[in-house]
Amino acid sequence: MGRLPDGRKIVVQCKRYAKHRTVGCPDLQKFNGTARSEHGAAIPLFVASCKVTKQARAFAARHALVLVDVDLLGFWKGGTALTALLDLDIGRSGNNRKLTPGS
Repeated sequence: MGRLPDGRKIVVQCKRYAKHRTVGCPDLQKFNGTARSEHGAAIPLFVASCKVTKQARAFAARHALVLVDVDLLGFWKGGTALTALLDLDIGRSGNNRKLTPGS
């Protein structure tokens, strides 16, 4: 848990899975069940070292969960501000292609 510069509370869950694995709906459903209700998150952020399935992305979009998967992790590590990643439309970004800056 932490706070963003604007004061909003952020709750983060990280999954370090092998690159060949994926994050599915069950992981996100569990996180969604506690991030806001138990921890009071304004921003629930789920970070994964692998891909997130299309169904899990749809679930996250419906429940306003923020996803940072293996592709976006590189941007964050490279200096992109987390606040810039919070505004991405995860419902449209789940096509398992490498993203490039400005896309």
